[in-house]
Amino acid sequence: MLNSEIFIPSSPSLVLSSFSVSLIKFLAMTVSQTMSVEKLARKFQSYLHNALAFIVFLFLDFVDAVLCVVYKCLDMFLEGKSSPCHCRNKDSSIIDEEDDGQSDSFYGRNNAFRKLVSFVFQRKWKNISKKAENFGNGEVKNKWSDCNCESCLSWLKDGGERLHVVVKEPSPVRNDKIGEDENVIFVHGFLCSSSFWTESVFKNLSETANRTYRLFAIDLLGLGKSPKPLDCQYTLKDHLEMIEKSVINPYNLKSFHLVAHSMGCPIALALAAKYPKSVKSLTLVAPAIFSCGKDEGGVEVLNKLAEKKLWPVESFQRSVMSWYEHIGRSVCFFVCRHHRTWESLLMLLTNNRKLSFAVKDLTKHTHHSSWHNVHNVICGGAKFMDGYLEILKNAGVKFNIVHGDRDNTIPTECSYDIKRKVGNAELSIIRNGTHSSVIFRRKKDFTQNLEHFWASTLSENSSL
Repeated sequence: MLNSEIFIPSSPSLVLSSFSVSLIKFLAMTVSQTMSVEKLARKFQSYLHNALAFIVFLFLDFVDAVLCVVYKCLDMFLEGKSSPCHCRNKDSSIIDEEDDGQSDSFYGRNNAFRKLVSFVFQRKWKNISKKAENFGNGEVKNKWSDCNCESCLSWLKDGGERLHVVVKEPSPVRNDKIGEDENVIFVHGFLCSSSFWTESVFKNLSETANRTYRLFAIDLLGLGKSPKPLDCQYTLKDHLEMIEKSVINPYNLKSFHLVAHSMGCPIALALAAKYPKSVKSLTLVAPAIFSCGKDEGGVEVLNKLAEKKLWPVESFQRSVMSWYEHIGRSVCFFVCRHHRTWESLLMLLTNNRKLSFAVKDLTKHTHHSSWHNVHNVICGGAKFMDGYLEILKNAGVKFNIVHGDRDNTIPTECSYDIKRKVGNAELSIIRNGTHSSVIFRRKKDFTQNLEHFWASTLSENSSL
């Protein structure tokens, strides 16, 4: 008889424990397999998106390179000379100065077809130039691809020497305890105008604020009703000179508060750094102020601002308009040059007699002005921002920073970075706030908070 050992559990609880361990192992294995499948699905989705993005942007590279040639020919025949673009490498004869404000993002935008198209086209360019010498005459102040309606060219009547400024004087009845130097300069963002502030803050000020503050809302150079010269590079220096010429000098401002939104923030920061003793406070809303390391330049900032992505649609639109100069010009030609047609259609479709100021502001620019503003203010100006922040920190200027947590245009990291660098800053992250709704969906709250902030700086200054 064979001896066999039969395992007899000592108790039912041991059987249950063994079963539980096996069940847990089985569930863990199933979960890990499910997670691995999900990871594979996510990786596949990511690879598919990247491959599709590569194909789409490669095609856009080709289209932009071809459009470069098309516009050179059209400009030559219609105006007698071709418009300069940034498709070629930067001329080595041009000396880069530390404070010239020119962004390397102009020439750092790689294009797979640019050299090929330029090489093929260069052979025939001399013949085309000779044939086109008889076309076009005189100085070109407005491109054929830009709108030439009376509204868009109104700045030429004034000589283009100053910005369009909306001034709101204090009401006649003033508080005697308040001095006469309570001025506020408002700076709007990209594709906006002074209406951004007159339709939000100006209409919601309290009676006390109306008696206390003199308000200046400007149209930035190249936007709104302000000048849009073709020979301007729209650098920070250009913007500061025009603000000084249009507001600070003619109104003899000795001190002022600054309020800015989006692209207006780096301009306001540069202005504050130039007048650190005159600035009483600085309010930045969704600031397009990107941190730029020692080894980083305008191209890296451009990647942060408008990374080449297909989704969401807003990101794709921003990347196309920021990376492709000639595709952007085509969009401006069809949209901005024919803005009156589009506005009429919108009024017809919406059954409205009057369009929103925000819709009209979208087309109040030329491609030259909008293209250079994005690259030279946001990308090219990034290298100066840390220095400006250091100046204002040492001057003790108080910051008020407002940002929406759902802002898909400017990341909230920009605001956190500013607060970390200056220290003396109030930071408000608005729940469910987007790039513009952080103001327009809470106009009264925003204006009220703005008044409290101004009043706090006033009391601090008076106590010193």
